Amino acid sequence: MEKKRIVVKIGSSSLTNSKGEIDQLKFHDHIRAIAKLKQVGHEVVLVSSGAVACGFRKLGYSSRPVTLKGKQAAAAVGQSLLVQSYTEQLSEYDIVTAQILLTRTDFSKKDRYKNAYATLSELLERSVLPIINENDTVSVKELTFGDNDMLSALVSGLVHADQLIILTDINGLYNANPKKNPDAIRFNRLIEITDELLGFATAEGSKVGTGGMQSKLLAAKTAYDLGVKVFIGRGTGEDKLLSILNGDGDGTYIEKDELPILNSQKQWISIFSAVAGRITIDKGAEVALINHGKSLLPAGVIGLKGEFSTGDVVEVYGTQGLLGRGEVLYSSEQLEQSMGKRTSEIETQSIEVIHRDRWVQI
Repeated sequence: MEKKRIVVKIGSSSLTNSKGEIDQLKFHDHIRAIAKLKQVGHEVVLVSSGAVACGFRKLGYSSRPVTLKGKQAAAAVGQSLLVQSYTEQLSEYDIVTAQILLTRTDFSKKDRYKNAYATLSELLERSVLPIINENDTVSVKELTFGDNDMLSALVSGLVHADQLIILTDINGLYNANPKKNPDAIRFNRLIEITDELLGFATAEGSKVGTGGMQSKLLAAKTAYDLGVKVFIGRGTGEDKLLSILNGDGDGTYIEKDELPILNSQKQWISIFSAVAGRITIDKGAEVALINHGKSLLPAGVIGLKGEFSTGDVVEVYGTQGLLGRGEVLYSSEQLEQSMGKRTSEIETQSIEVIHRDRWVQI
């Protein structure tokens, strides 16, 4: 089998029992499956939920806490216990692990994004298995609103994974909630994620997790847009992950033969960066940028909005609306002075406003 880079996301519902505690049978089943992937030569990154579910009993809670401080305290206790369990059991297969805690800020800040990529690349080159979780103890936005589904999607794009596998307690995506509607139909394979499909997904999650099918579908769309094939479903046994890679998984595949590939710089511009301003260009510049793969020059700029600095990301609008995003080589002040001018009239600034290598079409 061809060597692949795989991101595996394990949700709380796939790790815990009905009481919200770590289910050792489920846990060991995941361990054996991950070990099998590594043994046949694949690179694996694990994004694991379960820190809060693992820790809340130790704090004396009878059920998963609902307050932010309760979740953060449970995560602080549970994260070390969770990683310790992974480390001990994977070491039996001679697999070395590394713990990495991330927040959305680690993706939105360019220097931190590059550092995260460099660290993960080095670990994978040395056959180490990174175990990633959100930094729940200090992160407010992620705990209030999110979950590890989106984190796994962002990580899969960051490391240029071949496949994202999201393991859950439901065997794929349906056109209705299968727990409530026995006539719900499963989608075995999708080649795109439409607004209609997003409407099918339920936002309801399990008692010990934070994400429902809607969360998983949004995450899958993000990974897919970053050029990563996605599987959402379940499985048991040491061969379950290999079966998924072979196309025999119990769930939904979101894939097609050819997916767009974005390099790290364009990924950051497209998905992770904050937008600092807006540039409007004329028809000639639009044709050069969209149809001929040219860089954007000052002569084609007819308007700008917002204050931005060199290296910021701006949205670019043409005659028909939003065209894409790019990293500017001018500040807003410099561009205001230079826009509409030919390159021969500009002496001090870079020739390009946005170089084609720093441009992503929407």
